[in-house]
Amino acid sequence: MIDAALASGVIAVVRLPAAADFRALAGALVAGGVSVVEITLTTPGALAAIPDLTAPNAVPGAVVGAGTVLDPAQLAAALDAGAEFIVSPGLTEPLGKAAASAGIPFLPGTSNTGDVMRARDLGFTRLKFFPAEAAGGLPVLKALAAVFGEVRFCPTGGITQDSAPAWLAEPAVACVGGSWLVPRGQVVDREAIKARAEAAAALRNR
Repeated sequence: MIDAALASGVIAVVRLPAAADFRALAGALVAGGVSVVEITLTTPGALAAIPDLTAPNAVPGAVVGAGTVLDPAQLAAALDAGAEFIVSPGLTEPLGKAAASAGIPFLPGTSNTGDVMRARDLGFTRLKFFPAEAAGGLPVLKALAAVFGEVRFCPTGGITQDSAPAWLAEPAVACVGGSWLVPRGQVVDREAIKARAEAAAALRNR
């Protein structure tokens, strides 16, 4: 499942107030062609929004996961909420072992060679590269890819619609995390989100 999510090209990263209409948001993303949605646990009410989105027929076509999962307790809470995949900004042995034991698709965060080696030791080769731009950008990711040929990355952090094509052109990049699709602090504008999703979905075909 994690490879299917990565093959989407763009994972929508969502951080919105608890009062946001998450169903309308996810529906707009799916209508625009972006079906993989990461609700970060820094979003107020995230653990209430996830089951609402993953309920049968709530948002047909959406794959909804939990992001910014920091420890096994948060992992357990996200699983209880119905998250279909888990994303973390980093990786610790307890979190990695808990994710492996749960059998949930897991995208741990890495930013350097030590992080990637730790992830490989725990059996993970599909990794988040975070914070992508602040961690050195595409040159650093290319350096990592040259050493760890079997690893595929999902860079997240500072990536935009304009910069995403350069990242996606790198063979080691399976997808990018797109926080630009749903700007933080804005109300849910279904048509604007759909338009951004359409533009993001088109990146796969470049």
